[in-house]
Amino acid sequence: MEYVIIIISAIFVSNVVLTQFLGICPFLGVSQKMSTAIGMSAAVIFVLTLATLVTYIVYYALLAPLHLQYLQTIAFILIIASLVQMVEIIIKKISQSLYQALGIYLPLITTNCAVLGVALLVIIKNYNLGESLVYAVSIGIGFGLALIIMAGLRERLEFSNLPKAFQGTPIALILAGILSLAFMGFTGII
Repeated sequence: MEYVIIIISAIFVSNVVLTQFLGICPFLGVSQKMSTAIGMSAAVIFVLTLATLVTYIVYYALLAPLHLQYLQTIAFILIIASLVQMVEIIIKKISQSLYQALGIYLPLITTNCAVLGVALLVIIKNYNLGESLVYAVSIGIGFGLALIIMAGLRERLEFSNLPKAFQGTPIALILAGILSLAFMGFTGII
């Protein structure tokens, strides 16, 4: 039952983008096309899960026993940067079109505060390894859900007759606000 609560909470109740406001840069930047949003979602889920696994192991196997917890942020940033470089190389080899579509946003996963935030939150919440991985995957799914919904809405708005002042980023921010309000409706569930 604990895992179900973690999953529902991470995806809907405390969605990393829409309620905690982590990962806004890729959320707004990659949500213009559905195909790019799906690719970025998959990359973020993979990096979040892998980064959480590696940072959890480094923290509890190396930093905590040696009383070096004060180095966790620096160590986590270095681990995340290395993992993103690895993912970038893999995506470039596997899918050149996805690599081209993600463009500058793939390296932005390195600075995506959602990835670092999840790595730090699993330590703060004192989750065990299983709970940490479930939390990371669920946060990634929640990020992907928000990103895909946003991409779908923005694609539909391309065919709308918006005033010039609302085109581009202004309407994206308005949509993000409305989505955030919609996801806040899940607050009473858990």
